[in-house]
Amino acid sequence: MKKYIGIVALLGCTIAHAQQTQEGSIDEVNILGRKKIKQERAEFKRHAQSVETLSEEDLNRNNPAAIDQTLSTMPGLQVDKRTNFGGQRLVLRGYGNDQKFNNWGVKAYWNNMPLTNAEGITILDDVDFAYVTNVEVIKGPAATMYGGGVGGAVRFYTRPDFTKGASVSENAMFGAFKTFQSRTQLNVADDNYSVSAAYGHLETDGYRPNGGGLKNFFNVNGTVKLSKKDQLSFFASQAYSYEHTSGQISYDDYYAGIDNGNPAYIRKNSGTKIKSTRVGLSNTVSLTSNLRNYTTLFYYNANTESVSAGAYGVTSSPNVGLRSTFTLKNEFKDFENRLDFGTEIQNSVSTTSSYRFTGSETEPLQTTGMSGASYFKYNNNQSTYFVIDYLTYKPWGLTLLAGVSGNRTNYDRKDLFALPGLIAGRKDQSFNKKYDMAYTPHFALQKEWKHQIFNLSYSEGYNSPTAASSFITATNTVNDDLKPERAKMFDFSVHGLLLNTKLDYRISAFRIDYSDKLTQLVIPGSIVPGQTYWTNTGSQKNTGFEFSVGYQYRTDNSFIERIVPFVNLSYYDAKYKDFTTIVGGRKETYDHKSVVGVPRNKYAVGLDIFTKPGFYLVNTYNYLGNVYSDFNNTNLVKGFGLLNSKLGFKKSFNKLDLDVYVMGNNLTNQINYTFLFLGNSINDSDAGSGYPKGVATDLNPGPGKAYFFYGFNVKYRF
Repeated sequence: MKKYIGIVALLGCTIAHAQQTQEGSIDEVNILGRKKIKQERAEFKRHAQSVETLSEEDLNRNNPAAIDQTLSTMPGLQVDKRTNFGGQRLVLRGYGNDQKFNNWGVKAYWNNMPLTNAEGITILDDVDFAYVTNVEVIKGPAATMYGGGVGGAVRFYTRPDFTKGASVSENAMFGAFKTFQSRTQLNVADDNYSVSAAYGHLETDGYRPNGGGLKNFFNVNGTVKLSKKDQLSFFASQAYSYEHTSGQISYDDYYAGIDNGNPAYIRKNSGTKIKSTRVGLSNTVSLTSNLRNYTTLFYYNANTESVSAGAYGVTSSPNVGLRSTFTLKNEFKDFENRLDFGTEIQNSVSTTSSYRFTGSETEPLQTTGMSGASYFKYNNNQSTYFVIDYLTYKPWGLTLLAGVSGNRTNYDRKDLFALPGLIAGRKDQSFNKKYDMAYTPHFALQKEWKHQIFNLSYSEGYNSPTAASSFITATNTVNDDLKPERAKMFDFSVHGLLLNTKLDYRISAFRIDYSDKLTQLVIPGSIVPGQTYWTNTGSQKNTGFEFSVGYQYRTDNSFIERIVPFVNLSYYDAKYKDFTTIVGGRKETYDHKSVVGVPRNKYAVGLDIFTKPGFYLVNTYNYLGNVYSDFNNTNLVKGFGLLNSKLGFKKSFNKLDLDVYVMGNNLTNQINYTFLFLGNSINDSDAGSGYPKGVATDLNPGPGKAYFFYGFNVKYRF
């Protein structure tokens, strides 16, 4: 694949070089195509690797709170979820799906604040996606700019609205599964400031037994221009999220369209409660005529209470840090040089406790007692230091990027149950672990020609093990043999505009080599069944091709205003290489087997029609191909396609903006899933699940029948 990427890149740059004069910067182009394109091209130039964005219009094609539906329309990105609006797992270019819970190896941000904590774990249950106005996805290793991002980075934004005056808006939606969702927002702005405050509410009974959910959000976001060169921004949120968990079911039930939930979860009224506070303060200032700084201080704390089939857990996890980037620009004759350098530092001091259940059906919450419990205090630190240089030869529109980052992680855990005499026979599970500074480079050659941007890049990624995986509980030892995962990516991408900028396209061919893959295994011959440890099991090779095309057609017709079709396609060939695990005490090698959970193909097709009177119709068909769930590729899980449509009327009446709609999901009644256990996590079977012994419960189904929502958005400008 490297050979083909190189050939395509060489041909592209040769053609582009035939045009010896720069056609003008992207910012000066009056783009007639889709709304997201201008920003997407700017971010593609800045990151010098494959990037795609979603505008507010894109986010509103589905329920904004169901971010999994919207993000999954992107090529290269899949979003799984365990509950109605929670338990999300981000999978970028086939990486990120080997975790049972949460996200690891894919970083997430909100307005320059990391949503990923100092341990490298991302929880998205308490994020108000209905408040998001823009999303940016960097696909593939992005460690040079964002630290431990082996899979990539996903950035969520709330953009300030500087429309002068005050406005109040009310968004409400109700429908299937007794769902009710609302957001009340106040925005006040002038030339030099913009402040918004919003209260969001979401409740549902869910489409599964014991599948209800409740979320409340209060968000404040603002920007103040202190001067022409100095700008202050702030964000604060208070969130409550309670997502019930229905548990996994068997494949036989899934294919038969039967979903009675998993009694091992339902009997315990399983679910996750999160009460969280997030605060960020950012300052953007021009220190000199050519030196600019963007610094964000952030704080986050989540108090989490979770009940699963096997355990009850309580966690408090305050996380504090800063991200600061300096940009130095210089011009000399025909050259322009931009230097970005900065740091991201986080510290988390958390406490977590866990109490194992016995599996009793008559007393579902009965625990194994203190001997099976844990109570830990963590002090986790993560730091990244980066420098990236862009050298542009302006007459040719040719840019050379060279960057490197240093990434370091360390953990310190104290066992609060290991005090002498507290628990008889208790072994002290305190430990500290330091992963030495790891350096990740990024090189790129970028060429602009007319309205096309060609980019050939090489980048590396780094992902240190989590604190929990760095210790082997069964042997009471630090997992000293564990090494961080590494990734190396070659990527050739083109972002272009054709047909007088009405048609946009993106083409990307890539090869990613992951080494020292981290996998959780069962300890061979362990006295207690199911005791596990983490180890490096080998490598995998992800090769792929991604293609996106969109078009905005404006008419002179008195009824039709514009028609916007798009097609997004992903093709993957993801295979294991030198990949070995130990199952049942026997070594198993899976060389050349397909990577679990990664489809051969994935695509999305959309057709949106907007009329001058205000009526609109938005259609999305999203298809996910077949996947294997096990390393040996014996269990093939069938793919599925979901058709969603939204019919509405949107109009402005003097000071009033109105949008009313009806939204239909899964209109073709397709059996589908939202989450799979994969790899060494398969064959899940909880005590009291009601399934016969030996029947695995590895799958969370989605709604198998069409369902509808009805809503309205009203905004009044004073």
